[in-house]
Amino acid sequence: MSGHSKWSTIKRKKGAADAKRGKIFSRLSKEISVAVKEGGGGDPEGNPRLRMAIQNAKGANMPKDNIERAIKKGLGGDANSYMELTFEGYAPFGVAVFVECLTDNQNRTVQEVRAAYSKNDGNMGTNGSLEFIFDRKGVFTLPITKEMDIESLELELIDGGADDFTVEDDYLTVKCLMEDFGNLNKKFEELNLEPENAELQRIPNNTKAVGDEDFRKIMKLIDALEDNDDVQQVWHNLEVGEGQEALLN
Repeated sequence: MSGHSKWSTIKRKKGAADAKRGKIFSRLSKEISVAVKEGGGGDPEGNPRLRMAIQNAKGANMPKDNIERAIKKGLGGDANSYMELTFEGYAPFGVAVFVECLTDNQNRTVQEVRAAYSKNDGNMGTNGSLEFIFDRKGVFTLPITKEMDIESLELELIDGGADDFTVEDDYLTVKCLMEDFGNLNKKFEELNLEPENAELQRIPNNTKAVGDEDFRKIMKLIDALEDNDDVQQVWHNLEVGEGQEALLN
């Protein structure tokens, strides 16, 4: 099992725990509000980005009231001040770390992300410095039901642009090229299937394995970044070794 595959599973489990603490809800709310502004209004039928944001929110068990409030904020103009920022750099031992943010204060975010890197023995690089490490791909996570014929479903999804499948923990993970993301999302809709999560991910084309003590040091930086309210996603190429999942608790 690749480190990234295992990490995706861990992220899903961590996400469920984070939702109980409300952390992930604020990030999803921000994405919904921005989707209303950037995607063309508050009607998900005519706004694919909003439809996806709502879909992901439902997958994280976000209450309907929270979703509606986030849409109203976007319609009210609260999303106008958000800007998208990305940061690239390295954690200790050469592990690549790519950070995506939505912020209403660029200076604050730059300072806080830089501080997270420096306080945890990391180094920020220039944008574009990690392009050779990550490929941007569409990733859909679909709960498997007893009624599903996985083999037939995969053939249908291949017609929509899917090029990779993984079955793990009663979930089917489907990947596609970034340019096929919209077509594959439409294919899910045609099949009346609603993925629990659908997003563009940065998939590492190589991973780094480290010992347990070094793993803890790297995770200090990743956790510090993920705890920042302006950070939406943190991508990295850290290999999760045998038994190291327990070190995340």
